[in-house]
Amino acid sequence: MQSSRRKFIKTSAVFAAGVSLMPRSLFASSKKIQRLGLQLYTVRDAMHSDPAGTLKKLSEAGFKHLEHAGYSDRKFYGYEVKAFKKLISDNDLNMSSGHVTLLQKHWDAGKKDFTDEWKFAVSDAVEIGQRYIISPGLDDDLKNNEDAFKGFMEVFNKCGTLCQSVGIQFGYHNHDFEFTTMFGDSRLYDVMLKNTDPLLVAQQLDIGNMYPTGAMPIDYITKYPGRFELMHVKDQVKKPGGKYENTLLGKGILPLKDILKAARKVGGTSQFIIEQEEYQGMDPIACSKLDLQAMNKWGY
Repeated sequence: MQSSRRKFIKTSAVFAAGVSLMPRSLFASSKKIQRLGLQLYTVRDAMHSDPAGTLKKLSEAGFKHLEHAGYSDRKFYGYEVKAFKKLISDNDLNMSSGHVTLLQKHWDAGKKDFTDEWKFAVSDAVEIGQRYIISPGLDDDLKNNEDAFKGFMEVFNKCGTLCQSVGIQFGYHNHDFEFTTMFGDSRLYDVMLKNTDPLLVAQQLDIGNMYPTGAMPIDYITKYPGRFELMHVKDQVKKPGGKYENTLLGKGILPLKDILKAARKVGGTSQFIIEQEEYQGMDPIACSKLDLQAMNKWGY
C-alpha cells in the first residue's frame, strides 16, 4: 500500500511538472470523441442490491459507457477496484467517468497538496479506466462566502493539473443551488465558470437540475461556448403543485433536440450521459433502455 501510494505521488509530481510545458491543445483534442453513456444513479437501487445482474441487463440493453455514483472506501459498489473493473469488462462495458465529491478536507493548505484520500480516489479512477473524475457538489459553507468559494476554485484548478498529470480530466457537475445561490448580482455557477480554467476543469452540465430554477441550458451554452464538455441528459415534467420530476427522454417539457444540437455545435459537448431519477411507476432499467433508444434515434 505504501509503495503504491509513493509511486502515485512521485508519478503525479513528475507529470505535473511536465503538464505546464505541454501545449494545451493536447488536452482539448480528446473532446472530439463522442460517447453516450448512463449515470448509474439511474438504477441506484438495483446497483446496490445486484450490481452484477444490473450491469448484465444494461449491457443487453445496448449501453457501452457508464458513469458511477458509488465509490467509497476505495470500492466501487462494494467491489475492490480490480474486481469491479473485471465485472464491467466481462459485460463489455467501460467506466468512462465517475462522481466523487472534492471537499475542502481533501486539500492540505499547510502542505499545499491533496490528501492521500483524494489521491487514492484519482488513482482508483485511473485504474478503473475513467477518462473523467467529476465532483458533484461543494461544502455548504462555500455557498455563502464568495472569497472562500473563489479560493476553492483555485483548488479546483490544481486538481485539474493533478488529474491531467495522470491522464484523466477533472470536472464539476451542477445541481440546482449553483443557479439559486447569488454572490452579489452573479449566480454561483457564473462565478465558478469565471474562476476556473476551462482546460483544467471540465463542466458537466446537468440540464434537468438547472431547468426548474429558471436557468435555461441553451442560454448558458450560448453564453459560455465550448465550456460544457459533458452533459447529463434529462427531461422533466411539472407535477401538480409546481414540483418537477424526471421523465423519459422526449416525453417532458425540455426542448431536448435543440439543447443537444447547441451542445454539440456550440457547447463543446462530446460526453452525453443519460440520467433519470424518477420513473412514473416504470422500472428504472426499462426506462434506461427507452432513454437510450431515444438518444440513438436522435443520432447519438
